[in-house]
Amino acid sequence: MPDDRMPAIPHDKMSEAQRKAAAEFSEGRGYAVRGPFVVMLRSPEVMLRAKAMGDYVRFKTTLPQRLNELAILVTARQWTQNYEWHAHRPLAEKAGLNPAIARAIADGRRPSGMTPEEEIVYDFSSELHANKSVSDATYARALKAFGEQGVIDLTAANAYYTFNAMMLNVARTALPAGAEPELQRFPS
Repeated sequence: MPDDRMPAIPHDKMSEAQRKAAAEFSEGRGYAVRGPFVVMLRSPEVMLRAKAMGDYVRFKTTLPQRLNELAILVTARQWTQNYEWHAHRPLAEKAGLNPAIARAIADGRRPSGMTPEEEIVYDFSSELHANKSVSDATYARALKAFGEQGVIDLTAANAYYTFNAMMLNVARTALPAGAEPELQRFPS
């Protein structure tokens, strides 16, 4: 992969606004700016607003973590976003997602052996990415399983991680040292 277009900004090269935003990020998350936030730090206000949305989508969603992480994996696969995949596949599996489901998604296959709720999340997320909407039938299944707030939270997970994937792909953000890409681009 070509070089990282937007690597971490050394602290002494940050503007005052970037230093303040990085400090606020670190204070809120408990770790230094990393991943898509390294890219977004070029626009400190965008980074902080994205962090706020991410705090909800990642940590306060009404969806069980396993299902939220499944939506994130579907999104990472759609965007062939290896950094996002590398960060979230282990979280999905730790939350109880069968590793075979993640492998199938990585391969571009519909996973077998999903629970009914996992099937809803997979179908909803896949349709949303492919069709830019969801069918009435898929919407009705998601609504029955998760309620209106759950449908919005599921949509938000897909949207937020699409936003992050776009940032990471534009910047060509490198994987952490020693990590190997698990997702390959599909032929056009």
